[in-house]
Amino acid sequence: MIAKYALFLALALAAPAALAHKGAPDALLRAVAIEVIDAIKQDQGRLASDPAKIAALVETRIAPMFDFVHMTRLATARNWRLATPVQQRLLTAEFKTLLVRTYSPVLSGYRDQVIEFRSVRPEASDTEVTVKAELRQTGKERVNLAFEMEKTRTGWKIYDVKLAGVRVIASYRDVFAEQVSDGGIDGLIKFLVDGNRQGGSRFDSARSVFLEKSRLLFAIFHNLLRRGPQ
Repeated sequence: MIAKYALFLALALAAPAALAHKGAPDALLRAVAIEVIDAIKQDQGRLASDPAKIAALVETRIAPMFDFVHMTRLATARNWRLATPVQQRLLTAEFKTLLVRTYSPVLSGYRDQVIEFRSVRPEASDTEVTVKAELRQTGKERVNLAFEMEKTRTGWKIYDVKLAGVRVIASYRDVFAEQVSDGGIDGLIKFLVDGNRQGGSRFDSARSVFLEKSRLLFAIFHNLLRRGPQ
């Protein structure tokens, strides 16, 4: 029974990667959107009251869509080259924890918005694509969004998101640069570790920017489910 369960779990977690190999980037987003929204509908009551369940949903359904190594490299900018391979792995792990904790409240705080999502059909030789969308909300101006995606060994992954031309990951760059200036790479790692242990309160300014933008990203997932495959 344990072996069967382990096999089932492995297949479930591998599903997004398999879809990424077989479909276009926008098809991957749509497939994961269906998984996420279905999971929320089935367990919405407990998700709203249990942060651990929300974090688990993000970790298993949404996190596999992202290339956290590339995202961490962008956030640390030129300081990435100063880090040893071990330090790079630690930075990536802590930054991923920060982003997952930032994104998790979006699942319980989502409000309806309308997104016009544009399909993308990359050539076989393409290794990077931009998947564009447009956010529409009553009483507010339209917002242009763009997912920056790259083809990796495990399929298409998101490495950055732009809203109205502004890169989301850049909201952390100044914070990270300041920490490296004060304490080097180890100082940045300690800052991330301490911040994650304290619930991320040290990142309030950067988190608030990312959280607001993340709400828009989740609106895309919701809209993709309503539209269904094209």
